Amino acid sequence: MGRLLVILGLVIAAIGLLITMGLPIGRLPGDFTIRRGNFSFYFPLATSILASIVLTLLMMLFTRR
Repeated sequence: MGRLLVILGLVIAAIGLLITMGLPIGRLPGDFTIRRGNFSFYFPLATSILASIVLTLLMMLFTRR
């Protein structure tokens, strides 16, 4: 459990570093934004798919025994 928490912390730190370097996480092509008057709707479809793939690969890597 401790090793998993350390790795999770490193992953979060790496994502934070990428965001500060200018990687547009959350504004990928395939994310939908609708603005009409006072109404604004944002649906991060591509970001959700990318996050799902990355998390699936990480979980597959760390749950192998």
